Amino acid sequence: MQAQIESGTLCPTTMTYGAIAALNRDPELAGAMAAAAALPPLRSARHPHHSKLGGLIGMGMTEKQGGSDVRSNTTRAERSADGSYRLNGHKWFFSAPQCDAHLVLAQTDRGLSCFFMPRRLPDGTLNGIYIQRLKDKVGNRSNASSEVEFHDAWASLLGETGRGVSTILEMGTYTRLDCVIGTAGLMRQAVVQAVHHARHRSVFGARLIDQPLMRGVLADLALESEAATALALRLARAFESDAPSEATLRRALTSAAKFWVCKRGCELAAEAMEVLGGNGYTEELSLARIVREMPVNSIWEGSRQRDVPGRPSRVLQIGPDLRGGAAGIVDGARSGPPFRPGVRKVRCDVDQRHADGRPSPAFCPVVRHLGAIGAAARRRGDRRVGRCARRRRIVLRDALESRDRMGSGLRGGRCAGRFKRPALHALFDG
Repeated sequence: MQAQIESGTLCPTTMTYGAIAALNRDPELAGAMAAAAALPPLRSARHPHHSKLGGLIGMGMTEKQGGSDVRSNTTRAERSADGSYRLNGHKWFFSAPQCDAHLVLAQTDRGLSCFFMPRRLPDGTLNGIYIQRLKDKVGNRSNASSEVEFHDAWASLLGETGRGVSTILEMGTYTRLDCVIGTAGLMRQAVVQAVHHARHRSVFGARLIDQPLMRGVLADLALESEAATALALRLARAFESDAPSEATLRRALTSAAKFWVCKRGCELAAEAMEVLGGNGYTEELSLARIVREMPVNSIWEGSRQRDVPGRPSRVLQIGPDLRGGAAGIVDGARSGPPFRPGVRKVRCDVDQRHADGRPSPAFCPVVRHLGAIGAAARRRGDRRVGRCARRRRIVLRDALESRDRMGSGLRGGRCAGRFKRPALHALFDG
């Protein structure tokens, strides 16, 4: 709900939420920061984090020479006599510089390591963090992103030396979840704006929503939004469970869900803007902000080339845990008789894939959700919605199967001959 109103505040919120998982590598520090992050009252930024009743945590990983290749970072961390570290170097993207502390990566004698760097030192003086400039971004302007330099900046080691990437990715996993949830919220708001306009706009003697072609477009947008919401909530449920099947599903699905939902969100926002016509292209309406906001979730925490592993069979290898997670998803669809045939079909597909020892895209809640929508629509006699759901399901299923074929792309899938989608072909090409 927050993403539909203002997404800029989500960045420091989700980083603080995700940082708790990384801070668990240091129980003492985790206890202090978790207590601070859980309490809403905030004091001025002029106070050190340990004296506040609430705090925000940001992150700084990338540098100008390496970008997402963080192992090429040049920032150095030198150990002091008291066990703390002094950092010298820079960060090209330093998210939310107003945060009380940041998790940053720096090189040590044993390799790239993760550090907890407060904005102010325990005595209240500023740490050696110097803001060079704020980024002039396309969207997400209400949230500051900066370029900084470190000059003997004080920090404490978080996790093991040389294990910085794995430590900070504990935080990144949770922020990727929020990328999916935030994009689903933006998609819903874009659809709401488009439907509201179509209901009240009259053209050629009828309301826009009553025009056959427009109804098809709005149905398509609504299906995308509902599927993204279903996938986001199902993924969030996996994060709340300690069951082995849920942990395996969480590991396999998080990057794939971020890739798919965030990429589709950009196209959905542009289509919703077209529904409003010229008015949608003006700054007076919120769709302009939504269109600019969408790409940041796709780019942040890894764009598609780096976010979806190059060898998906290693991640999506079906075993008892992942099969149990897939079975739980399809069982959850049994909310009524109209859904049961589709559920049986997906379960058979999962069982067959498991017998063959090959990864299956059927575990994806979007595939299940679209199949259930299509089955219910056909029983109601709504052929238009049924065809639309079936088309989307085929496109997504074949896209996931193409990843299993390691880069063969949609051209090898069944949808290639039926639905000519050049954009999707380019999207999934290896």
